[in-house]
Amino acid sequence: MLDLLYDKLQDSSGVAAIIISVAFMLFTGYAMTRITKKLRLPNVTAYIVAGILLGPYCFKIVPPALVEGMDFIADIALAFIAFGTGEFFRVSALKKNGLKVVVITVLESLMASALIFVVTFFLLRLDLTFSVVLAALAAATAPASTVMTIRQTGAKGDFVDTLLQVVALDDVVGLIAYSIAISVALAAKTGRFSAVSILQPILVNFGVLLLGGLFGGLMKLLMPKKRSTDNRLIISVATLFAFCGICALLDVSPLLGCMSMGMVYINITEDDKLFKQLNYFSPPILLLFFVRSGLSFKLDALVDSSASVGAVPLLAVGILYFLVRIIGKYGGAFLGCLLVKKKKEVRNYLGLALIPQAGVAIGLAALGARTLGGETGSALQTIILASSVLYELIGPACAKLSLYLSKSYSHELEDLTPEITASPEKKLSEVELLIQRIQAIQKELPGHLNTPSEEEIAFTEAAEEQYAMLRHSHMAGRRLG
Repeated sequence: MLDLLYDKLQDSSGVAAIIISVAFMLFTGYAMTRITKKLRLPNVTAYIVAGILLGPYCFKIVPPALVEGMDFIADIALAFIAFGTGEFFRVSALKKNGLKVVVITVLESLMASALIFVVTFFLLRLDLTFSVVLAALAAATAPASTVMTIRQTGAKGDFVDTLLQVVALDDVVGLIAYSIAISVALAAKTGRFSAVSILQPILVNFGVLLLGGLFGGLMKLLMPKKRSTDNRLIISVATLFAFCGICALLDVSPLLGCMSMGMVYINITEDDKLFKQLNYFSPPILLLFFVRSGLSFKLDALVDSSASVGAVPLLAVGILYFLVRIIGKYGGAFLGCLLVKKKKEVRNYLGLALIPQAGVAIGLAALGARTLGGETGSALQTIILASSVLYELIGPACAKLSLYLSKSYSHELEDLTPEITASPEKKLSEVELLIQRIQAIQKELPGHLNTPSEEEIAFTEAAEEQYAMLRHSHMAGRRLG
């Protein structure tokens, strides 16, 4: 039955194959969340598993040609993720925690990269070109997984603020590290080192950062306060798409620029409502992005005994990369938090939330594979794709655990409000204190359990405003008629 469907999709027209495959991806991704919800796992895990099930190693429903043709989804998803992350770079917040976050980010990123380089180059004796690029890719974290897990749990507090800022800066460090690493790798390959070849990619990323800031200012000019909410959503999506297109033409990642766009926009407008609307609009795009990541998983290349990097089997390199990066991320985050004197809830559990790795690393691995070419490029992409699937299976769960252990969210009623203690001036009995605590919890219940999310409220308000405008226009037309 499934083979017949697969053959039919292969033989059908392009439009039919695309529409049916996308429908399968959406339905299967949603269906898997019903299972992961029972297991108390984040939705991201369900989407990755759904992609594996639909891919060439299970039910073979989505044609490979379609998967290759959906590269643009990664850019669009990363654009939404990065723009939303820019909201957390308010000047006021950066003045308060900016230096601390930079210290934590640099330590956790570079410790992961340093450990990977030591293991691959010095212990496994792998090629310098391969080792330096793989080490640079270890710095990147998956902001999508973390952001979606935070949204799903409704977590808040200092731990969440620190985590979001670290994850956002993490990819900045990762992109800079990759730019330097690929320059060193190419120089090592050709045998010609020069300052220009190393500085050029850094300057390109700096230019993308500035261009993103200009687009943030343009977005503000295109959306004055009188602009209707539906048009604001259209303009913002169009601006993000346009910026992604420019980045694709330049063959650079849109991540840094979109982050800069969001940062500039929030600081010059203080308009957080737009971010909430986009957050409510983007889940189907993020679902397709993660399902496609699962579809891209190449199991045969990983377990093929003939596939190796140097004298080491690819599977062994992948397992070591998977384990050593986790150690580096956790150790670097712990040390960074210790140096800047963060609370123990942040220090002990921040590293757990930095395990996910998907979008940025996968995109950079694809660029690296094209740049390096040959077996080195293919091996690099295979290891990142395979490890990213594993990271996305355990990473979101670890991120959710870290949010729970840091008390950033809770399902327990007694955690909704702080414990009430009697003041020295007015002594209360234990029964009176208990009554006051129950009353305080009752006040919190509607907002904590029953009230729609801020994103849903913002999106609903936009829909209601649009409906009111259409109805007004219809009534005016009837009067004129």
